[in-house]
Amino acid sequence: MISLTQSPELIEKEKVGELYFPQNDVLDGPTEKTMRRVDIIQAMRLGNIERYKVKIIFEDTESIKMVNTTIWAVTEKKIVLKRGVVIPVHRIHSIKFF
Repeated sequence: MISLTQSPELIEKEKVGELYFPQNDVLDGPTEKTMRRVDIIQAMRLGNIERYKVKIIFEDTESIKMVNTTIWAVTEKKIVLKRGVVIPVHRIHSIKFF
């Protein structure tokens, strides 16, 4: 697991589809995973109602990355951004509201 003390690399949402995601979860505890799910659902609601953008901090095989975007849909295993771009839920460290 990569240290969260390093600054996430800001990328464009269009680049997310080019990334590779391991199968393991970046979070350990059930409480952290529950809070991540709550934040994802809240971000999706705000995105659909108010076109509200959030910062998504996530990790691929190489490093921690960040994307500023709107979450349009959520499934059990992934979040969906514009144009069908997806990020696996298990690779998301946090959602930041701004």
